[in-house]
Amino acid sequence: MVSSYPLPDGFSDFDVFSLGSCLLVEGLLGFFLNAVTVAAFLKIRELRTPSNFLVLSLALADMGISANATIAAFSSFLRYWPYGSDGCQTHGFQGFVTALASIHFIAAIAWDRYHQYCTRTKLQWSSAITLAIFIWLFTTFWSAMPLIGWGEYDYEPLRTCCTLDYSKGDSNYASYLIPMAIFNMAIQTFVVMSSYQSIGQKFKKTGNPRFNTATPLKTFLFSWGPYGVLAFYAAVENANLVSPKIRMLAPILAKTSPTFNVFVYALGNENYRGGIWQFLTGEKTEVPQIENKFK
Repeated sequence: MVSSYPLPDGFSDFDVFSLGSCLLVEGLLGFFLNAVTVAAFLKIRELRTPSNFLVLSLALADMGISANATIAAFSSFLRYWPYGSDGCQTHGFQGFVTALASIHFIAAIAWDRYHQYCTRTKLQWSSAITLAIFIWLFTTFWSAMPLIGWGEYDYEPLRTCCTLDYSKGDSNYASYLIPMAIFNMAIQTFVVMSSYQSIGQKFKKTGNPRFNTATPLKTFLFSWGPYGVLAFYAAVENANLVSPKIRMLAPILAKTSPTFNVFVYALGNENYRGGIWQFLTGEKTEVPQIENKFK
């Protein structure tokens, strides 16, 4: 019975239900939208380009985040984590590797778009596949470190999902967080920011903007910024002094990323949007030649 398990400290019945509902909506919506993105790539031949392969890779990572959120939602409705300590470690690792991969693929798409619009360099299949393999191996390495003692996975404040444990804030945590964040967050943020700034300047010169260049960075910072701030705060101060409800906002916002990414990188891409429409309706749409050539 749900009522047999006590509420997590700092949360009411309404809080637990509300957070669980948010996780459920984020998980199911993000998984469905990204599954459509993946299916369209596999079904529509015109979408199978190296640039769109990066969008596909992002969608696969985001499906992992969404699955992670759905499991957390189910546990929230139970009021406890039913999968034990090993399940917590697995959940933390799976969530972390897909989150880091998603961040990397967002940066990879920004880098590719920079070359599409600013240098007119077309991404090759060999480069796209190599980059995707590198991202998955690199993020797997950093996500595996807490499993062997550098960093640690533990429960979120709601105690119904698991992630990198920032509550201790000790030297082990700080020594892991700083290089991990530099190589998996700071560099990617710089790539996204600088790439879209250059693209925006190019659009101003040509007078033919293809998309809103501010949107990718805004959605990226909205989703991942709070988690980044909380993680660094925990390295210098006691994160347990922050209200558990406030701390839970960071993972809730982070798990909006899969849904945002579909609208920014799949539906926001004229070529990919046409492919999704063709996949869903069978009706083929015409897109500008530049989209077919460079996307």
